[in-house]
Amino acid sequence: MKLPLTVPTSSVARNALVLIAVVASGAALYWLRDILTPLAMAIFLMIMIDGVKRAIETRTPVPSRFAGTAALILVVLGFLLSIWIIVDGAAGFFTDASGVSANIGPRLDQIIHDASALVGVADPPTLQDLIAGIDVRGWLTQAAMQAQGVASGAFFVMVYLGFLLASQAGFRKKIVAMFPERGARNEAMEVFNRVRGGVEGYLWVQAVTGAMICLVAWILMRAVGLQNAEFWTFVIFIVGFIPVLGGAIAGCAPPLFALVQFESYWPALILLIGLQVLLFVVGNMIQPRMQGDNQNIDPVVVLLALALWGKMWGVPGMFLSTPLAVMAMAILAEFKGSRWIAVLLSGDGEPYAPRKSDPRAEQKRKSWFDFLKGRGKPSHEKGGKED
Repeated sequence: MKLPLTVPTSSVARNALVLIAVVASGAALYWLRDILTPLAMAIFLMIMIDGVKRAIETRTPVPSRFAGTAALILVVLGFLLSIWIIVDGAAGFFTDASGVSANIGPRLDQIIHDASALVGVADPPTLQDLIAGIDVRGWLTQAAMQAQGVASGAFFVMVYLGFLLASQAGFRKKIVAMFPERGARNEAMEVFNRVRGGVEGYLWVQAVTGAMICLVAWILMRAVGLQNAEFWTFVIFIVGFIPVLGGAIAGCAPPLFALVQFESYWPALILLIGLQVLLFVVGNMIQPRMQGDNQNIDPVVVLLALALWGKMWGVPGMFLSTPLAVMAMAILAEFKGSRWIAVLLSGDGEPYAPRKSDPRAEQKRKSWFDFLKGRGKPSHEKGGKED
């Protein structure tokens, strides 16, 4: 009889402990989502502010002492403006004077009739028949509550961001006290830089490719005469930060709106084909070349992270799913007991894969946290030389 495989008790206990910790952490993240979601968004905005600050310092003539303020203003205004455009544009869709919203019911009835004629249905149902058993009032109430939640969530994000910015000085001292030795401090900074680089790389790639998609999509929508083309362009840019699901929304929402607006099906068909070709080219040819080593994440992990964080935190979790996966991989790779999880999360099995960078560009980069490498040293290190 074949003997069972024997595994060292220490390895089994360590892996079991890691698994229990992951499950317990997931449960805590779910139950505390109302508190943690705005905090996570605030930390995400803080990383964005840090990246914009360094970009302003290296690529603009703005003095370094004003770069942080300029970055803060740009990111906060961009965040609040995005929420206002989405909410105002969605409300304007139902109250516009163009008559499109009033024509939704008859137009959908016509689409159902034409589709039924293609499949040979003699007496097709109307839209009113289809939604007779649906609690439309409940849906509208839930949508109103979601809109209210977005507004209150944005307020708490700003509150958390303000306190995070105010507590920076104390946080720096705590980090120095936690890592008094130069080697440990440098290792902690490497982890932070890896997380920051992954998040900033994700933001940069999504922003640039999103701008490309939006430019071509806006031209297509204006060419066919789609109303509210600017609003849909902005929606396409925002949902582009949601992996997988964002592309589906960007490729289907404008054609569906064109079905309601136009009597002919050709504008919707042109938009559907054009957007799908555009998303395919950008997603399979341009975006992978730009990503490089910035996102060393397995595609299956990206999909699972989207589903997991979307389930736990809703729409904010979908936006933060990829950055959170990058953070998790970088942190888990630092510990022996959890390194195997980081290997599974990585795209090539090497969570510590070296990144190519321009030494001159790296020398110019400055961050609010970079001073930790040289300042706040213990007394026995002040007289020494930097390595």
